[in-house]
Amino acid sequence: MKKVLIIAYYWPPAGGPGVQRWLKFIKYLKDFDVEPVLYIPENPHYPIQDETLIGEIPLDLKIYRHPIFEPYKAASVFSSKKTRRISSGIIQTKKQSVLEKLFLWIRGNLFIPDARKFWVTPSVKHLTKIINQEQVDTIITTGPPHSVHLIGLRLKKQLHIKWLADFRDPWTTIGYHKKLKLTQWAAAKHKELEKNVLTNADTIIVTSPSTKTEFEAITNKPVVLITNGYDTEFGNNVVLDQKFTLSHIGSLLTGRNPHNLWQVLRELVDENEDFRNSFRLQLIGVVSKDVLDTVYKYGLEKWTDVLGYQTHKNAIKQQQKSQALLLVEINSEETKGIIPGKLFEYMAANRPILGLGPKNWDVDAIISSTKSGVTFTYNQKAELKTVLLKWFEAFKLGELQNKPENLTAYSRRELTRKLVKNL
Repeated sequence: MKKVLIIAYYWPPAGGPGVQRWLKFIKYLKDFDVEPVLYIPENPHYPIQDETLIGEIPLDLKIYRHPIFEPYKAASVFSSKKTRRISSGIIQTKKQSVLEKLFLWIRGNLFIPDARKFWVTPSVKHLTKIINQEQVDTIITTGPPHSVHLIGLRLKKQLHIKWLADFRDPWTTIGYHKKLKLTQWAAAKHKELEKNVLTNADTIIVTSPSTKTEFEAITNKPVVLITNGYDTEFGNNVVLDQKFTLSHIGSLLTGRNPHNLWQVLRELVDENEDFRNSFRLQLIGVVSKDVLDTVYKYGLEKWTDVLGYQTHKNAIKQQQKSQALLLVEINSEETKGIIPGKLFEYMAANRPILGLGPKNWDVDAIISSTKSGVTFTYNQKAELKTVLLKWFEAFKLGELQNKPENLTAYSRRELTRKLVKNL
């Protein structure tokens, strides 16, 4: 049986889709004659936690841990709310305080590639012994944080071991990168480290076609597309909401703010009495202040339920019972390759998906090929309104249904099968 060492920062009790990706891969690796060994921080700083995910960890999984120095913990002495927000990816672009601007400058220019960089050197020393002891065949690093890939880079150079670098998100082209107030030197350093990882890893794993294209322009090494997926039993006995619920599940970070949608919903509330009496906008997860302020600016507060962060188990229930599901991405060229992990669970929930994102968004092709919903850009309004009215009329008749196709390729087990072919 082949043995692989997976080096990760996020692991239960951390919450979010990044945790679930490798939690699910590890669940199925042994089905394909691969034994996983995991290496994670002993004392990590997780801004979002979901204790229920702990129950999904295989009981026979061997886990190694090593301490990590976390600057975010030290910074929280000054402002725990701001450091927690920045570490979770929520960067306010308006009305930033002096302290918040300072935190961002430090984050972008002193902590390169990220604030977990101090884990690299002690981890390399610690893992050199573990790799020999466990007789590991292959190492896998998964980022962000991209400093984890620097552990793989140094182990590759020292031990000449096979190395796969898994990029759940891009590095220098991710949406928030430009908000880090980078100096010219810092921006160049990020690029240099990114290229070193991409040209030294044996195989690069990415989660979107756009990132695959981007990385293939930098490296001659194989770049393999393995998206996120779903791994939930979805029953047929779910009782749907009595209201016409449009639910967004997950983080609505700064910039994920489709004014055309809020405008259309306001018009429908004003123009259609049945819609006004039946509609509910459900925001489940972390919502940035500027997004919520915009929703309320359009007078939708009366029809909006802000339910806060939910466990993964509860999020699945909300997906299944909602009348329609909302998927939103930042409207920029840099985000067209971002495929939110929740998309695949949305598809498997058998509820129609309303997607709003940038032009040529990679999500468009997936939703279209699986017939799981519709997507719009931030500039489309009339077409968006037509679809929502069509769905609402079907809801009133009890006929709002969705029957997606070709979902098997996105199951966690099938994705693990694809991963194993590259080990």
